Amino acid sequence: MPLTPDRIVRFLNSVHPYDALPADVQTAILQEVDVRDVKKDGTIYEFGATLPGLFIIFDGAVEVRDEQGAVLSYLGPRNSFGERGLLKDGVAVTSARADADSILLVVPPATFQNLISEHQPFARFFDRSRKPQARDKDLATTQVATFMANAPITCQPDDNVQFAARKMRDHHVSSLCVTDGDGRLTGIVTIRDLSGKVLAEGLPIETPVQEVMTADPVTLAPSAIGSDVLHLMMERRIGHVPIVNGDVLAGIVTQTDLTRFQAVSSAELVGEISAAGTAEEIAKVTARIPDLLVQLVANGSRHEVVTRLITDIADIATRRLLTLAEEKLGPPPVPYLWLACGSQGRQEQTGVSDQDNCLFLDDSVTDADRTGYFAELAKFVSDGLNTCGYVYCPGDMMATNPRWCQPVRVWKSYFEGWIEKPDPMAQMLSSVMFDLRPIGGHKPLFANLQDETLAAASKNSIFVAHMISNSLKHTPPLNLLRGLATIRSGENKNTLDLKHNGVVPVVDLARIYALRGEIRAVNTRARLVEARENGQLSQSGAGDLIDAYDLIAETRLLHQVDMIKQGLPPNNFLQPSILSDFERSHLRDAFVVVKTMQSAAGQGRGMLS
Repeated sequence: MPLTPDRIVRFLNSVHPYDALPADVQTAILQEVDVRDVKKDGTIYEFGATLPGLFIIFDGAVEVRDEQGAVLSYLGPRNSFGERGLLKDGVAVTSARADADSILLVVPPATFQNLISEHQPFARFFDRSRKPQARDKDLATTQVATFMANAPITCQPDDNVQFAARKMRDHHVSSLCVTDGDGRLTGIVTIRDLSGKVLAEGLPIETPVQEVMTADPVTLAPSAIGSDVLHLMMERRIGHVPIVNGDVLAGIVTQTDLTRFQAVSSAELVGEISAAGTAEEIAKVTARIPDLLVQLVANGSRHEVVTRLITDIADIATRRLLTLAEEKLGPPPVPYLWLACGSQGRQEQTGVSDQDNCLFLDDSVTDADRTGYFAELAKFVSDGLNTCGYVYCPGDMMATNPRWCQPVRVWKSYFEGWIEKPDPMAQMLSSVMFDLRPIGGHKPLFANLQDETLAAASKNSIFVAHMISNSLKHTPPLNLLRGLATIRSGENKNTLDLKHNGVVPVVDLARIYALRGEIRAVNTRARLVEARENGQLSQSGAGDLIDAYDLIAETRLLHQVDMIKQGLPPNNFLQPSILSDFERSHLRDAFVVVKTMQSAAGQGRGMLS
């Protein structure tokens, strides 16, 4: 069947972002599109060639390879390719060949650029960075879905008022949404109703809720904004606004929710922790971290800003616990330094964090002080951190482990041994310890060790090679055809592990670049930026990897926020089925970039240009 204009239009209407273009624009594209038939194994373009435009697969299959010939992806109908080169300088950064007889639509470069500049859906689709712009916190313009209570406490119309009162008391709420058996909102009953209509009028406790509730209360949709809630509360003189999808209850916003949203800030939490007198008091503050995480993401803060602020709270909690420990145990017998490694060390904590820490002690410390005073200090702080939600490290990478509570001279011997004899255990320990960051105590105990270790490690090619090999153990979740590969079994079946298969591969790569370039930064993104600036990585290649990391890290945070808003503990396991085609496409592309960089590192090559 010939490829008629009508067939092309119908096809474009089935492919995003072309389906979002106005009909007249789609018609105009028909005048520009070139239709190409390519036989199986036929070359579409070579690396470094000038691209004739953006390719869209109408039928067939295409194999895309990198500069070294490694397969990046296999693409089928409705996929686009060639955009990376077009968005840079018009020169192909990959090569492509037909893996089957194929029909391709080619959108000329000028048309492609015009579509990006004139049509936002088109521009958004091909912006692979997806970097949000930070905004000031503004309740008035924030969507209600961001700060509403997602699981409001409810009762049924025929429940009695005593039952309602007890339910409010037990759940520490001032209202109940009244719903029928299908979850449809029929009314709302508040403490004011119970006091003014029941207690004041002497009604029996068996009175049905439906006789005192406010029937058919005013509601808003989840898409409403904060100013809608504020105006409604002021106009109607009410303190509770149910949120509904159609007539089904979705959430509720109270005056307390508005106050909490406006009040939660990292600075406020830090201030309260600094004044806390016990680990339990600190825990009451750190319990609000999920609210802060939701708020920061909703306000458009970048992922590295969010994780930095979340980590700052862990840092101040640690320092406060150190102070409380000294108040209990007395002054330390010799100078010491508490350090964090892992995500806290890299300032990359999210809503899911355990503790990874160690103690550096002055070389004058005695064994009695090390196993006495400092062992007690380590236990006090680690137990306190666990109370605050930073659970004990499953691998016992904590200062409570005598191995990680040692004089500086012993720490130097550790690093020297790991570098000189890089066995698998040494590789694992080095990966953790190269992310060390001082938290509290005498910082000079670490300064010289960091510089000396980086210098020695960067000069030992065998050690670096072992570290590279170790870094490749965590791979992006891609199958042989470069599609998304989910976990096959267990409680997290059919999900993507956005930590171990998402951000960790980039963390490992960044650590290698830091070792090679003697980069002192421990934050992953900072390492990548510095590696680009010192010429270790090319501008274009580093840009791709940073963009890929940003997308993966932001997707992880958005997933955790979604879980928090559902009243669930956040985790790192995302079901790709809940993503749109658009989101899956970009996430897959980000994983492909990371996989390509791992391949380059494993073969001893630098970043792709």
